[in-house]
Amino acid sequence: MEDLVIRDADVVDGSGADAYRADVVIGAGRIVSIVKEAAAAGCQRPRARREIDAEGLVLSPGFIDMHAHSDLALLRDPDHSAKAAQGVTLEVLGQDGLSYAPVDDRTLEEVRRAITGWNGYGDDIDFDWRSVGEYLDRLDGGIAVNAAYLIPQGTLRALVVGWEDRAATPEELDRMRRLVGEGLEQGAVGLSSGLTYTPGMYARDAELTELCRVVGSYGGYYCPHHRSYGAGALEAYAEMVALAREADCPLHLAHATMNFGVNKGRAPQLLALLDGALQAGADITLDTYPYTPGSTTLAALLPSWASEGGPKEILARLADPATAGRIRHDLEVTGSDGCHGVPVEWETIEISGVSDPALGDFVGRTVRESAHLRGEAPWDTARRLLLRDRLGTTILQHVGHEENVRAIMRHRAHTGGSDGILRGSKPHPRAYGTFPRYLGHYVRELGVLTLEECVAHLTSRPAARLRLPDRGLVREGYRADLVLFDPETVAPGATFAEPRRLPTGIPYVLVDGRFVIEDGRRTDTLAGRSVRRTPL
Repeated sequence: MEDLVIRDADVVDGSGADAYRADVVIGAGRIVSIVKEAAAAGCQRPRARREIDAEGLVLSPGFIDMHAHSDLALLRDPDHSAKAAQGVTLEVLGQDGLSYAPVDDRTLEEVRRAITGWNGYGDDIDFDWRSVGEYLDRLDGGIAVNAAYLIPQGTLRALVVGWEDRAATPEELDRMRRLVGEGLEQGAVGLSSGLTYTPGMYARDAELTELCRVVGSYGGYYCPHHRSYGAGALEAYAEMVALAREADCPLHLAHATMNFGVNKGRAPQLLALLDGALQAGADITLDTYPYTPGSTTLAALLPSWASEGGPKEILARLADPATAGRIRHDLEVTGSDGCHGVPVEWETIEISGVSDPALGDFVGRTVRESAHLRGEAPWDTARRLLLRDRLGTTILQHVGHEENVRAIMRHRAHTGGSDGILRGSKPHPRAYGTFPRYLGHYVRELGVLTLEECVAHLTSRPAARLRLPDRGLVREGYRADLVLFDPETVAPGATFAEPRRLPTGIPYVLVDGRFVIEDGRRTDTLAGRSVRRTPL
């Protein structure tokens, strides 16, 4: 007798096909059989040790978060309800070119400082790995949901070249190529970049192309946070498309938004660019989150020249009045490359988290609001935060456009990614609400996508990009990473005011055939493991 039968579920199988009624039998972590209603008529129905009555519920593959920042959270927080309760059964880590492998002792300390705002410094983590394979082995010790990993190009550059704004030498480029190959052999699924973050942004296209050639040869993909989402955004997208095609490497565009005032209503131009490349034979996918504001660190807005050398040099420049004045001019007048070439609008920059609890009064207010309360210029407030919080401040950036969000999510190459930063007192609600918001707001309430289309965007499409042969569909023999949700009530609980509230309407989530969410509550099951690159 098998482990579980889910009875009378409305199966939305991830393929985009119409839903059908079926009993689904699960055993040894896989889908053993699917008995459709018509086939079951007059026949003995399947039995198992346990039965779930799924009347009124949709059964779908588990959702794949193509852009997650849970690199330390999966190790720190066994509960991880932020993602498990959404129906996420697989996250892709190592995003935006900055994460924790491969490293040496020096680079690890530098990276921990640089992305404290994303993941915390990690005082509560035993950093007992240095290579990509060792990090994946650590995940295999048991985590809430599954995780895949992208080699972070910025971390790689910090390890080999350092934090200087210069071209890599031929010897350095050779070493980076070797490290990319080693990481892919150890199980990474591709390479990420953060081309508005240091030190990854210092890489020229020729350097990135050479790294991508290695990625493509292993069957991986390139996932860039490209050089601008503001002024010059279309040119930045075109640059990545041309680079990936030159390298013969599949391309996945991270959080593919069109933000800031200069891009209002310009999503059709981006989609025309992508359609032209796809028709010409390019292999392109993208991910988005279903919200208008973005989220990053306050330090990320700084110009690249001010960030050269790493966190210690940034703080030294901010502490010097003359240099700080130059930074302010770039931010407020010229348009910093860290702020996507657009002069910063302090009324759009809301503080979402601080590393120093003594700075908690800033959280939930824009920089302009806090500056007004203190009777000072917004730059003076921002500078104080950067210095006192040691670059650990996170922000929401209210610069998006709803019409762009809707247009891009309809595209045939689209997948879902939360880009969820889990640290901070008031994180972006996308960390806790992305997937139920797609299903509740954009499917049920607005009809932007049909239910079958949306589930395909969140399951089979990302599984295909990751080259996973047995995930992303409800099929016999596939892994039992599954979600049962109520299509009439599924909704995010998280709001901007209360960003950590869990969703409603998702009573059951299974990872490897084991319940991680049961009757709407998190179990103590740690069924997740690393999901490693499938060899060519």
